[in-house]
Amino acid sequence: PEEKAATYEDVFAIVERDVKPVRALNKRPARRDRWWQYAERAPHLYKAISCVDDVIVLALVSRTVIPARVKASQVFAHKLCAFSTDKSSQLAALSSNFHSLWAWKHSSTMKADLNYSPSDVYETFPRPKINGDLTAAGNALESSQRLAAAHRSVGLTKLYNLVHAEAEQGADIERVRRAHVEVDEAGAEAYGWTDLGLKHGFHETRQGTRFTIAPAVQTEILDRLLELNHARYQEEQKAGLHVPGARKKASPARKPAAKPEPKADEGFQDGLFVHPNGLF
Repeated sequence: PEEKAATYEDVFAIVERDVKPVRALNKRPARRDRWWQYAERAPHLYKAISCVDDVIVLALVSRTVIPARVKASQVFAHKLCAFSTDKSSQLAALSSNFHSLWAWKHSSTMKADLNYSPSDVYETFPRPKINGDLTAAGNALESSQRLAAAHRSVGLTKLYNLVHAEAEQGADIERVRRAHVEVDEAGAEAYGWTDLGLKHGFHETRQGTRFTIAPAVQTEILDRLLELNHARYQEEQKAGLHVPGARKKASPARKPAAKPEPKADEGFQDGLFVHPNGLF
């Protein structure tokens, strides 16, 4: 309430000076009358993450498509995906090339950046079955990222510019690269695709030279993910999980043919996706 907010005198004065005049012109009563509060309070989001200390977030627009684990006790920008989980195994799954390949395939782009679409990517990504190797790989990756970022005094974007620069051979950067190899190998094991030779190295992609898996293997992975997506969707249909009309009207319609089926959540049930404006 306003009386409580006003007890924080310094910050309340700033909001009263800078925000109130703008909100007074807003036609929405909730924004005009409760001018000292955030316009979109996203109650479903904060309810969903109230039981965890940390959450995994991913920038909606980026070149890296690399998630990070952060404290849940903060206000998240509208350009972030927030996942209501703090598990290292799920951090690994979302950091894997399996996920990033799927994201680049099924999202649009904004200039050279990926414009991550939660409905087209996360809801359709056939996630691997969680195991101890994914947990260990997620922990190792996060540790290597933090050490390298602290050593270089950089954030994720600049860190991954170094990771993808073949000329950069620093020990801290090499540890990040090795950690990504471990994440992808653990992911392949979790999918049961032990026949894949991932062939990590510096390869040419649409985004330029990247430290990633070989292009031919990328194509094979996308084919297998799409096949797995359809197989899981058929299983869910048989279980009665996709009743016509059950989806929210606001949910985007699926395109036919090459687009993946609406959902494939097996093996990642506790990694529910949360958008800042509501719970999906």
